[in-house]
Amino acid sequence: MPLDPVARAVIEAMEQVFPQVESLSAVEARAIAKAMPPAVGEPEAVAIVYDRDLPGPAGDIPVRVYRPQPIGGPALPIVVYFHGGGWTICDLDTHDGTCRALANGVGAVVVSVDYRLAPEHKFPAAAEDAYAATQWVYDHADELGADPDRLAVAGDSAGGNLAAAVPLMARDRGGPPICFQLLVYPVTDFSFDTPSYRDNAEGYFLRRTSMEWYWRQYLSSDEEGAHPYASPLRVADARGLPPGMVITAEFDPLRDEGEAYGHKLADAGVPFAILRYDGVFHGFFSMVAVLEGAKQATADAHAALREALHTKS
Repeated sequence: MPLDPVARAVIEAMEQVFPQVESLSAVEARAIAKAMPPAVGEPEAVAIVYDRDLPGPAGDIPVRVYRPQPIGGPALPIVVYFHGGGWTICDLDTHDGTCRALANGVGAVVVSVDYRLAPEHKFPAAAEDAYAATQWVYDHADELGADPDRLAVAGDSAGGNLAAAVPLMARDRGGPPICFQLLVYPVTDFSFDTPSYRDNAEGYFLRRTSMEWYWRQYLSSDEEGAHPYASPLRVADARGLPPGMVITAEFDPLRDEGEAYGHKLADAGVPFAILRYDGVFHGFFSMVAVLEGAKQATADAHAALREALHTKS
């Protein structure tokens, strides 16, 4: 189907304030991203929100914790969330609205992770921080009023890449146990030759040249791009990974690699849903205030997490 007319208007408005990222330094891109108004509407109120630091492999990792209910009732499930931004931009604030809605919509404690950014911190820094934060959350769930046996990971774009990498790392390292992974238009492969890359290389906000720039920030060499913790699609054996869902957008260079990862896990016997949303573009998921597709995708994601986390015996 054609690009949603509202989505086209959103892209045109965004391109007025956010130039091609490949023309910027990482510092300049971060400043522009931070100044952009959120597209989630008025942030939802949650019962408790606070920031804290967790110990990481190279120093403290800042996180933000969201609780939809006060502490004192039954332990809630946990979602560890990794923000997008090409491993280079965005932070706890840019994804605050998404995480608030996630906590309320799922009925879970959400821990949003401010992992180290590239190019100052190259691969595997972001993945190692994501894994360390997930392990800490599992080990200290009682402090969060949460149930460690109902732990999920989630993320969008580069954060979806980390949300795919962490279960691989957990499987390889003997834990923590993860019961669900939500991957929102994830980066899954260091490659730019899929049909969706060719068809959506320009004109839909995220450009092929922008993704090439993000990868250059993250990797120290092309050889690193073959590692499954950078390119989850290249994992040799997908058996034993947690079930999940991948969300993709029709007009997104990353569409095909996200769906290919979902199929790879499904082919390995992992229950995995693949949901493509037509007429929308990369970045649409947070735009619930303006895009009907975002409202539907958010509702579907929350429902999948609720089913995985609240029906687990």
